[in-house]
Amino acid sequence: MPNPPAIFALIGAAGFVAPRHMRAIQDTGQTLVAALDPNDSVGVIDSYFPQADFFTEFERFDRHIDKLRRKGQPIDYVSICSPNYLHDAHIRFALRNRAHAICEKPLVLNPWNIDGLHEIEAETGARVFNILQLRLHPSIIALKDRIQTAGVTNQDVDVTYITSRGNWYQRSWKGQLEKSGGIATNIGVHFFDMLTWVFGPVRYSTVHLGRADCAAGYLELANARVRWFLSVNANHLPAAAREQNQRTYRSITVNGEEIEFSGGFTDLHTESYGHILNGQGFGLDTARTAVETVYHIRNAAPQGLQGEYHPFCADVH
Repeated sequence: MPNPPAIFALIGAAGFVAPRHMRAIQDTGQTLVAALDPNDSVGVIDSYFPQADFFTEFERFDRHIDKLRRKGQPIDYVSICSPNYLHDAHIRFALRNRAHAICEKPLVLNPWNIDGLHEIEAETGARVFNILQLRLHPSIIALKDRIQTAGVTNQDVDVTYITSRGNWYQRSWKGQLEKSGGIATNIGVHFFDMLTWVFGPVRYSTVHLGRADCAAGYLELANARVRWFLSVNANHLPAAAREQNQRTYRSITVNGEEIEFSGGFTDLHTESYGHILNGQGFGLDTARTAVETVYHIRNAAPQGLQGEYHPFCADVH
């Protein structure tokens, strides 16, 4: 007989990424029974789990989850799509309720938060899983396989990611360093996870730009030299992208060769959930390297345009 569906709750139902989690829960045949968000613009729930209970106050949500557990209907997983600075607290909430946590990137803002979560995992027996979807992207998997097969070191890599955001961005929690972790953390953490997964651990890191709208720097990994540039400013888009009214630009080149990965993102959350439900998710120790990398970037003093800086830096004014 097939296993009964796992029971989910979700925190952050009004957020940008929440529909991807709802779809992943639905597509993997599981059930969402409760959702929380202080913002009540959550009509998207109707497309997936209209019968789910919804709360705008954490206290009432907490009580509801506790009542379900006491009635013998415990939550199996809590999906966490809340602002970055709340991830640690919401993961702890899940673990205290003996539920596994599935958390969006970044898992937490500070490396030492992972140590605390390890302790609670050991106490409760529940697990923490991070969505690191680029590890499941076919083009990135192919790149990793190619690098490992060739056994070549000292690859020259450029990573460029520009995702244009309007004035609202800097006025939301995403524009507050202490809440989002800044540009490198908020839009870049999964790229840094991908880089270290493919090319090995960080041996050296420097930051050239560290602004509210963009960041750039240089990494030396075990098998690569990486120049990276991240931005939410549409003025930083290449001219060709602007001419085509594109709002997003992604590029990864390895030794000057473009790695095509602009497509293939649609189902990566569903695939991530499938891996987790099959016992193959990315846990705390897997997430640690990226958290440490962006933490050091966030706390580094920008050096300006010297050394091996990304060419896009020259057009930042």
